[in-house]
Amino acid sequence: MDYPGNLFVVAAPSGAGKSSLVKALLELDSHVRPSVSHTTRAPRGQEKHGREYYFASEPEFDAMVQADAFVEWAHVHQHRYGTSKKAIEARMAQGADVVLEIDYQGALQIKKIYTNAISIFILPPSWDELRARLERRGEDSPEVIDLRLRNAAVEVAQVQQFDFVIINELFERALFDLKAIVHAQRLKFAAQLRARLETFKALHII
Repeated sequence: MDYPGNLFVVAAPSGAGKSSLVKALLELDSHVRPSVSHTTRAPRGQEKHGREYYFASEPEFDAMVQADAFVEWAHVHQHRYGTSKKAIEARMAQGADVVLEIDYQGALQIKKIYTNAISIFILPPSWDELRARLERRGEDSPEVIDLRLRNAAVEVAQVQQFDFVIINELFERALFDLKAIVHAQRLKFAAQLRARLETFKALHII
């Protein structure tokens, strides 16, 4: 991945606060842009096509898979989710940092393709708190909540494969941690070299 922009991949079990943290980051940092994934599930609540997700039918999703249009795709909670190669590469090529909300399967696939990608896992402070958050959302039946918790046990077991881990106990502290990761990544030598190549050349460093 030799683009001036960075790629941040954020994964978490459902209910851990991933979407809220990423949304707050986007509001605070105009240089970070979201990557909008495709999904075969139906919209929830106030979600709109092209904003939270691109909602695709099963045949439409199949066609994109056959066309090799996804950098990764996976089954999650009985639906499919995929990340468009074209969308994320175009934004990074323009110099924007891209943040991608994704499940752990997709995050690990992304890391194999884009070796400079920064992977971040969001953990809940406890299983009881995770269940309480899922129940407070009021979006899922008790059966679906139980399924999400079973899936979460599998997901959190993958945390050691991620570059950074944030425990979302207090939202403000977790957001501070997320901002710190983004800022620190921008200051790494390799990231600065990609973003400010002309400066390094002018200083005769390379």
